[in-house]
Amino acid sequence: MPDGLDALPLGERPRGRTLLTADWLLAHQDGGHVFHKRGELVIEGRDILYAGPRFPGEVDRRIDFGAALVSPGLIDLDALSDLDTYSLVLDNQPGWQRGRIWPDTYAARGPYEMYSPEELAFQKKFSFATLLLNGITTALPIASLYYREWAETVAEFDAAADAAAQLGLRVFLGPAYRSGGTVVDDVGQFHMRFDEARGFAGLAGAADFIRRRAGDAGGLINGLLAPDRVETNTAALMRATMDLAGELDVPVRLHMAQGKLETDTMARLHGCTAAEWLVGLGAFNRRLIAPHGTHATETDLDLYATHGVTLAHSPLVSARMGSVLKSFASIRARGVNIGMATDTAPPDMWMNMLSGLIACRIAEGRPDAAFSAQFFEAATLGGARALNRPDLGRLQAGAKADIAVFRLDDPHMVPTVDPITTLVLGGNGKVTEAVFVDGRLSMRRGQVAGMDMAAARAQAQAQFEGLVAKYPDRSWKHPPVDQLFRPAFPIL
Repeated sequence: MPDGLDALPLGERPRGRTLLTADWLLAHQDGGHVFHKRGELVIEGRDILYAGPRFPGEVDRRIDFGAALVSPGLIDLDALSDLDTYSLVLDNQPGWQRGRIWPDTYAARGPYEMYSPEELAFQKKFSFATLLLNGITTALPIASLYYREWAETVAEFDAAADAAAQLGLRVFLGPAYRSGGTVVDDVGQFHMRFDEARGFAGLAGAADFIRRRAGDAGGLINGLLAPDRVETNTAALMRATMDLAGELDVPVRLHMAQGKLETDTMARLHGCTAAEWLVGLGAFNRRLIAPHGTHATETDLDLYATHGVTLAHSPLVSARMGSVLKSFASIRARGVNIGMATDTAPPDMWMNMLSGLIACRIAEGRPDAAFSAQFFEAATLGGARALNRPDLGRLQAGAKADIAVFRLDDPHMVPTVDPITTLVLGGNGKVTEAVFVDGRLSMRRGQVAGMDMAAARAQAQAQFEGLVAKYPDRSWKHPPVDQLFRPAFPIL
């Protein structure tokens, strides 16, 4: 009979008390993370009963992971929940010519859904599973609206809630909505087109979804209001969003200060930056989670600190588009709460922590500008603060049993002195051994409860290729696919 981790049924919450131990335990004490060598973590039901040195009580089972770190599960404030289409334009620039902005010819013909309802449901479930593979236990999903008819739908989020419940992932969900979008004309000029009624219809649908589904699956399903990008929303819609967030007691995630197109558009439409505009609307407060901040001004960053807005930092995505936060260290020193986000596939938080650490040290021009521990704190405690959930992002008695176990003996990694530093500098999501969410074993050695990952990966590839075939419809001048996306080297 199997023992230890293999004895636990995947996708189930073990009965009684389960003790987890390893060479390293990262527990929480006196407001911060602390290491225990050969520490012990005891979970019972949905919660953590004990985290510290040797547990004095009786347990039903012991699982020893050996050369590993037992860690709080990671919190992803901007977790990609579709198949990453930015990979198509990474080396095919400019991206706006290749489906990243609608041409007005496509908008005039009538945008359409490029995925079927079944494909939309699949991509969320597949993406949720990859989050678990990477040690992420709490996620705020994000998806592209470029290939959508307009915005996300309530139906697909009902399917997303069902998928999260089946897989065992803690999520903050709400369909993204918007009042407008950018289009590009035949001469390459950008324009905004607004339809405020559609924005308010999206807000109403999101409110209905949250009222029906928040609290499902024993609390795994939580509400989130997700107006898409700051420049795509009108003042009336933003005020209504923040009013509703207060009524429903949910966070709001709004992409802002993320690029030149946005900052130019905000200056043209409103004569100010995104942060200044939102402050004027009374819509800049502690409920707001704001990816990405790379184009925020010094004045903007002071407003983040003053009004308690969380900055969701996704350094890998920003860096590959040629921008960095200026800087993680200086913004943190202002008192701004920073959480981490992946916003790409694979959703490797360790890779993002390393990218952020490197970007910060380059931006500041000194090796002591920031340290691995600060990025790990952002990926756990910073996310928990953003969500107003002191029961997440930490391993201590009374917190939710959201746990990730990361191997430290992978042959590709250097010997361990400090496991967090070692994982940031040389680890990746592939060393995730096991994930518990709400006390349930949701992932074990690459297996996810309720999903055949090999078959799902093949399905994702086929679905991605079907989407790529439709790209000429919504790309500027409508060139064929082989002109839109050229390979890194010629194919003979």
